[in-house]
This record gives sequence, C-alpha cells and structure tokens, in this order.
Amino acid sequence: MRGFHFFKTLLVKFELRITLASEERNILLEGIDLINFLGFNDRNIEIIRNRFKSNITVRGERINLKGEPEELIQLETIFKELMLLQKRQGRISDSDVNLIIELVTDSRDAEIEKKLGVAREELDDVILVDRNDFVKPKTLGQRELYYKTKNNEIVFVIGPAGTGKTYLSVAIALSALKNKKVNRIVLSRPAVEAGESLGFLPGDLSEKVNPYLKPLFDALEDMVPREKLTNYFEKNIIEIIPLAYMRGRTLNNAFLILDEAQNSTALQMKMFLTRLGINSRAIITGDITQIDLPSRQTSGLVQIQKILQHVDGVEFVYLEKKDVVRHRLVKDIINAYEEFSVENNKQQGESS
Repeated sequence: MRGFHFFKTLLVKFELRITLASEERNILLEGIDLINFLGFNDRNIEIIRNRFKSNITVRGERINLKGEPEELIQLETIFKELMLLQKRQGRISDSDVNLIIELVTDSRDAEIEKKLGVAREELDDVILVDRNDFVKPKTLGQRELYYKTKNNEIVFVIGPAGTGKTYLSVAIALSALKNKKVNRIVLSRPAVEAGESLGFLPGDLSEKVNPYLKPLFDALEDMVPREKLTNYFEKNIIEIIPLAYMRGRTLNNAFLILDEAQNSTALQMKMFLTRLGINSRAIITGDITQIDLPSRQTSGLVQIQKILQHVDGVEFVYLEKKDVVRHRLVKDIINAYEEFSVENNKQQGESS
C-alpha cells in the first residue's frame, strides 16, 4: 500500500511538471478572411499542425495554442506574419504558409553567421516600420542584402524578378532618411525604351518619365503616407529621375538607388557611381537575364562585376530563385525559362 502511495505521489509530481512546462496562448483573427486564412478544409492550419507538437484549435475568430513556451513563441510569430501577409496581398496560399514556417523556424543560423561574418543576434531584421506594418527581409539572400548595406557604401544587388530588389532597397533608403543618416534620397532608372531622349514626349519632365519610374513610385507609396510623400517631393528630399539626367551632379549626404541597372551602358554606370558625394551611399539593382540594350552595347551591370570585385566598401549580393517572394508562379516561370534556355542552347550547339 505504501508503494502505491509513493507511485501516486510521483505520478502527481510528473503531471504537475508537464502542466508547468505547458502554456496556453490565444490569437485573435480580427479583420481576417477566415476562409482563405484557414485554407480549404483547414489545409493551412493542418500544414502548421504537422510541423509542431503543440495543440492548435480554431474557434471562430480565435486560435488557441497549447504547448511548450518556446514553440508557442514560434507559432505566434508564424500566425502574425501570415495575418500581415494576407492584409498586404489580399490572400495567402499553402506555399506562403510553408515559406513563413521555414523563415521562422530557420535552422540555417550557422549558415547566416558564416556567410555574413556576424553573430545571429546582431542581425536586426526590421528595416522600416511603414504606414501598414513593417518591412523586413524574408529570405537569407535578403538578409545578406540588408546587412551588407549597413556596412558598405555601395552594394550591387543582382537577381531575378520577384526577389524584392527594388522594394527592399527603397525601404533601406527610407530607413536611412528616417534615422537622419542621409538628408535625401535619389532614385534613378535608365529609360531604355525612350532611348534616354525624352524630349519628344508631351508634358513636363515628370510626365515624360513616369511610365519608366512607376515601380519606384509604387514602392514609396506603399511605405510613406501620401501627404508626407508629396512634401518630400516638393522639398526635393526624395527625387526620382531618369539616369540620363544624373550627369554633372555631385550628391552629398544622399542615398542613391539605381534600379534596372542591367539596362545602363558601361559609361552610364561609371557616370552614376561617380555622382557619389560625401556621406553618400548607393544600391544598384538589376537582373542580368533581362537586358534590353541594343546587342552592340555592353551592360554596365555585367561589366562592373569584374571592375569593382576587389574594391573595399563595395559588395555584391546575388539573389536566387529561392529568394523570390512574389506569387509562387514567379519561381516556376523563372525555372521554365531557365530550362528552355538550356534546351535551346543545346539544340543550337548540336545544329552547328
């Protein structure tokens, strides 16, 4: 009988330890499209359940979590990220769910530390708190971009469509402006379709170049309230101009961004880089698989990789397909084009 009481006492203590180790948390899904958020037949929730040990139950607009504290922190982060993503793009897919889980439970910390040469805790992921939520890197490549811009005057970002090159660069520049590290932002793009000669188009300068600079406007409007953005433009705190109009200027205390740099010539690239004045920084972005220059002209972005590869204060970041953060089909489209290009080159080689 004494042995039974002893066993019962041990069992009670064991159950108590389990209870103490377990916590409960609730997440309110207010203002969320529940049908899309939960997924067809709760598919999105099932994906999360299959990756974690915690108990996840959905009751109306509330998600109840029960499990170990460390895992609950990750789950809370995952659900909050998915809520922000749905509000931003209107819907989420199962691939979005898998991507967020991968980023939050990222087991590649050692890879990040090795690649960037810093301890993981030194990486501050939030770049900018904007009018909707916040902007931060979503992939390892984007983290590398963010960290390298904090420690170098010039950073080149080369990668395929959908990897967030322009959006992240604008956020980094706005953060520098907000923190008074620079006094102004200058955003530029080559206007290749107009042959850099915009005079024949109707309207003033802004009306002539707007079609070519619209992606930069879109990124700014996403992050800055309209009245404040208008004020920035009026005071020339933010300036958006075609690359051709950069000639002859020296820009001090400025953050420069050259977007679509694959369409700049070698001379234009040199001209842009030599605009950098005292206490200025620059990010140059481009996709060298989408060059629109005439065949005889060398892309400045292609050439510059050889010229500046060993210069201190200059870094190159190469984003890949795994860094694509747009619609899931963007990654599939990039894969399809690569496969087509390989097959096409193979056939041409055989025919010659």
